[in-house]
Amino acid sequence: MADEMELLKEWIKTSKNIVFFGGAGVSTESNIPDFRSTDGLYNQEYAYPPETILSHSFYKKKPEEFFRFYRNKMLFPNAQPNAAHKALARLEQQGKLKAVITQNIDGLHQKAGSREVLELHGSVFRNYCEHCGRFYSLEDLMEKKELVPKCNCGGIIKPDVVLYEESLNQKTLEQSVRYISQADMLIVGGTSLTVYPAAGLIDYYRGNKLVLINMAATVRDGIADLIIKRKIGEALSEAVE
Repeated sequence: MADEMELLKEWIKTSKNIVFFGGAGVSTESNIPDFRSTDGLYNQEYAYPPETILSHSFYKKKPEEFFRFYRNKMLFPNAQPNAAHKALARLEQQGKLKAVITQNIDGLHQKAGSREVLELHGSVFRNYCEHCGRFYSLEDLMEKKELVPKCNCGGIIKPDVVLYEESLNQKTLEQSVRYISQADMLIVGGTSLTVYPAAGLIDYYRGNKLVLINMAATVRDGIADLIIKRKIGEALSEAVE
């Protein structure tokens, strides 16, 4: 493990165009549960499976059930950035990290100080009326007393998060591809690399410093140049000066 960490430090030191690609495991150290661990959302019991509740068709058919789950299980307004978020922000300040590409919707990278953050799956901090398009903050949404939040015009206020059956934002995808294809180092952390199309983005990397930091094995371990099985916060805080 010591050798792997020394190599990670050396690669970070000598790289000039680093991109970070992260998933739910980046935020678990901020006490935000992931979906697929033994105590994750997919292993908890509800009237409907989480992947059903968080689908576009379910949102349309049963908005009350959707918002009950969303408010109880997807919103963590008091969560704070952890060591991983802070290390990445430092790396950006040093001019080495060019972008954070995240599957998370919690806004913790921005809270830690990262500026160039591409949110593949949207953000809980942005909400829009489906009828008139008016913007609502997370605070606005949480202040709404009715279970299904309504705009003054009567339209439902929908979180700007990508639900199952919905497409990822094309502009965000294109920006992500551009950053990854130009990177001289790609650090992937806290993701099982099983959720597509997001996971397929790493195929655009053309360099020879692909680092996977994850506690468990991933389906893409075979293509990695370096694998570190540690908590993402521990590994990054140790590797980034």
